[in-house]
Amino acid sequence: MPKRSFDELVQLMQTLRGPNGCPWDRKQTLPSLKPFVIEESYEVVDAIDRDDRASLAEELGDFLLQAVFIAELTREEGSFDIYDAITAIHDKLVRRHPHVFGNVEANDADQVLVNWEKQKNEERKAENKSVLAGVPQSLPALLRASRLTEKAARVGFDWRRTEDVFHKLDEEIAELHEAIDSGDASHVEEEVGDLLFTIANIARKLNVNAEEALQSTNRKFSRRFESMESRVRESGRNVDQLTLEEMDALWDEAKAAERG
Repeated sequence: MPKRSFDELVQLMQTLRGPNGCPWDRKQTLPSLKPFVIEESYEVVDAIDRDDRASLAEELGDFLLQAVFIAELTREEGSFDIYDAITAIHDKLVRRHPHVFGNVEANDADQVLVNWEKQKNEERKAENKSVLAGVPQSLPALLRASRLTEKAARVGFDWRRTEDVFHKLDEEIAELHEAIDSGDASHVEEEVGDLLFTIANIARKLNVNAEEALQSTNRKFSRRFESMESRVRESGRNVDQLTLEEMDALWDEAKAAERG
């Protein structure tokens, strides 16, 4: 099977959007494509998590299509095309890697990140932007909390020790209890948010990716719950027919079976 070029994909997209193209493709707008961008991003991540290279190749193609699709819409409106986007990232990568393309030294990955953030800060100053400006509003909340605190920490706004964050965790738990006792639902919601934000900070200080850690736990919960459901079906019953004690016992069995 012959390999296709990037330019062929761009031309294909232009054909699909053209007068004799696909009605669905021609109907799309920038806002209508947003859900597909998010979905395809997660499908790439899912293929990586499953270590499935064939699926990853396919999902990367779907992900690339979204960039080409969006750039075709902006080309049609006269703002920029996909090659402008490629030029922008090419120039940014050269500018942000002075240790490769300039005379700045960086002997390890940590120093690279420091230099990268310094360069970004200089760019933000020139544009009068916040240090936090590059963190998208649309990120999943836990991931965004991690990215916000990473950005702030790189300019020195951070706890000195991990232990200090645990003190903050104790404080937030106490405040949540107070909010619950008050019966104020909006206050409870606020304190739950503060608690989750603090946990994201703890994960960052421990060099743990909070989003991946929670996704891993989600998968573990799903796996064990489905195992429990399977055991219940074998007995001819449904889960909702069990007592909590029975479910707890089956849950413990599922945990033990995983630990082998």
